[in-house]
Amino acid sequence: MPSHTPAPRDPAALLQLLTADPGRPRLTWYGDDGERVELSGAVLANWVAKTTNLLVEELDAGPGTGVGSDLPPHWRTVLWALATWRAGATLVVPGDATARVGDDVDVLLTTSPPEPAPRAALVVVTLAALARRADGPLPAGAVDAAAAVMTYADQLGWVPPADPARAALATDPQDPAATVRHAELAAWWSGEDADRPRVLLAPRPDVAGWLRDVLRVLAADGSVVLLSPARAAGLAQDAAALERLVATERVTRTQP
Repeated sequence: MPSHTPAPRDPAALLQLLTADPGRPRLTWYGDDGERVELSGAVLANWVAKTTNLLVEELDAGPGTGVGSDLPPHWRTVLWALATWRAGATLVVPGDATARVGDDVDVLLTTSPPEPAPRAALVVVTLAALARRADGPLPAGAVDAAAAVMTYADQLGWVPPADPARAALATDPQDPAATVRHAELAAWWSGEDADRPRVLLAPRPDVAGWLRDVLRVLAADGSVVLLSPARAAGLAQDAAALERLVATERVTRTQP
């Protein structure tokens, strides 16, 4: 996509762009212990559709719903962000990486259920690539994302239309300046100058900023190679391994 082409106007248009070339890798993840996950445009769209269907059908998500997330920089975090926006809801991510999501959200996405149990509907997200269910017991009423998402359709069902004036992303719900509205998503994820880039992205404590980096590349008809913190730390100490990964994945740019 040439740099002067406008960025996709909303999540639906972004997903349409990514599935125009359905078999092309769009998101590649290198986790700990040699884990590698690759999602094509079609597979990414299917995951987002399943996750959106869960949010809408099981949790009644829509405009005005606050979906808090304390998920780390991870490929599943990208899916949940896109699904939240596709449902017209608000993704709430703490601006401070050491902070937890507040009690004023309606749904909480987490890898480890907090104590005491929150007021919000609790969704426990297991990060392991092949996990079919959460590892261990969950609090009463919690949704096991690994098991539940797989029960929903690959195609998007009915979703409420997004309200352009409502928040899509909030890093501080009490601060309007820390909010990106649905009408502003296209401007938020625009700015990538390269044509169809393949970008290696390191994790960062600012999850909202990391998400923006990921989506800027995808909105430019590109693809990303994402690293877990442990894998990124290992590659930082092994220049030869990093060079091999860049060559194998045909990376065009590395972004720390």
